[in-house]
Amino acid sequence: MKLDVNALRYLTKDDFRVLTAVEMGMRNHEIVPAELVDRIAGLKHGGTYKVLRNLLKNKLVHHDATKYDGYRLTYLGYDFLAIKTLVNRGVFTSVGRQIGVGKESDIFEVATEDGTVLAMKLHRLGRTSFRAVKSKRDYLRHRRSFNWLYLSRLAALKEFAFMKALGDHGFPVPTAVDCNRHCVIMSLVQGYPLVQVKELQNPDDVFDTILGLIVRLAEHGLIHCDFNEFNIMIDNDEKITVIDFPQMVSVSHRNAQMFFDRDIECIYKFFNKRFNLTSEENEEQDGSESDGEGNSRPSFLSVKKAAGSLDKELAASGFTRKEQVEMEKYIDEDAEGHDSGSDDDDEVGDAVPIDSLKIDRDHSDEPNCTLASRDSGVPGTFSEEHGTSCSGENRLESSPSGSNGDAKEALESEGKMLSQEDEDNDNSSSDDDDEEEDAELTKKLNKQRKKAIAAAHGRRRPVSSRNAYKDKGKGTMNSKIQRQACKW
Repeated sequence: MKLDVNALRYLTKDDFRVLTAVEMGMRNHEIVPAELVDRIAGLKHGGTYKVLRNLLKNKLVHHDATKYDGYRLTYLGYDFLAIKTLVNRGVFTSVGRQIGVGKESDIFEVATEDGTVLAMKLHRLGRTSFRAVKSKRDYLRHRRSFNWLYLSRLAALKEFAFMKALGDHGFPVPTAVDCNRHCVIMSLVQGYPLVQVKELQNPDDVFDTILGLIVRLAEHGLIHCDFNEFNIMIDNDEKITVIDFPQMVSVSHRNAQMFFDRDIECIYKFFNKRFNLTSEENEEQDGSESDGEGNSRPSFLSVKKAAGSLDKELAASGFTRKEQVEMEKYIDEDAEGHDSGSDDDDEVGDAVPIDSLKIDRDHSDEPNCTLASRDSGVPGTFSEEHGTSCSGENRLESSPSGSNGDAKEALESEGKMLSQEDEDNDNSSSDDDDEEEDAELTKKLNKQRKKAIAAAHGRRRPVSSRNAYKDKGKGTMNSKIQRQACKW
């Protein structure tokens, strides 16, 4: 879309107010209803509809009346909002010619008040040449629904953050100035894209510098993912500047090695085709098989991450190695604690303390014959604490031949005691059964009583006729019958 800023000087405050109202309505509407735009703008005497007609004439909004009367912003209207905000901030005062176009952005020249020329990059996701943004980029992350204007804004914010951080760490990138909506302002690089360069004085040095940049980025935890001749600027002194950063990912991304190898392969292919570095490439490929070679092709596994992790600071796509190591440490500590706890439980289960045996012996209903005989020193004696004896078989086996009379007397006394206890238990059980039967009878009676009261009060209404509403008065015959039924 061609950016014609001539209409910008003729737009009034009401025009920008209505444009902002349409932008706010697009947060939760694909097509913003005209009534909602009018309420958000708050213009008097129906001025919103007049302004909308003016904006529609300048192609700043799009009108859609398929389901209802509504409007949505176009990229030109979004451009005007971003440019107006940056001009009010004093970032620049004029817009110049277009100097670049890509599959997802347009680049223009802008000038400040003192005449300094800057570059303005306008992200335009959703073009026909690049619509697979959802699968190729991770702007949405966990979101499902999206809007092209919103995706462009996310891409601009991401590129501004990467450019600012890389510039602070000394990487050869443009200087990030400001950002608003889908617009990024940066310093203008005085050079040419590498794809337009036909000859180089020192192609070997440029080649080594570019490969060094890829490795240095990986050491700081980032991979460019689109490091090719189109995103490398070179000036007359053969100094390199890297551009285009929205697609950068972390070295802990699941496809990080593939992205790293792809960037290396792109540089090798270009220098092989353009500057005939075939011999060096073959030597490097032969040396890549042996890790000891100094001129071997850079590999992802040999990269050592530096102390400064930019992927952690910028929340790059993919998990960082630091987070992965911390997670593994936590899992190992948890597993060790679980194993130690299970070992302690096994030791407790195997070696039961003596005190627990004493407690069980004192509080158990059935005495232990072996313990009682061991304490008393006489086999087959009764436990004095409980006043009961052991089973008949153990008692007969343990009793001596000279004590038959004593054993018979003990058996008879024990039988009497057991019979008395059985009678008491039978009486108590019969009393409990009677009480349970009485409780059940009372419950049944209460339920029947409640049902009868509910039926008398008319809570269960029978099927009424069409004229039932006429019989709702207090003096009708139905009400008298109901009162009599209640008395009965």
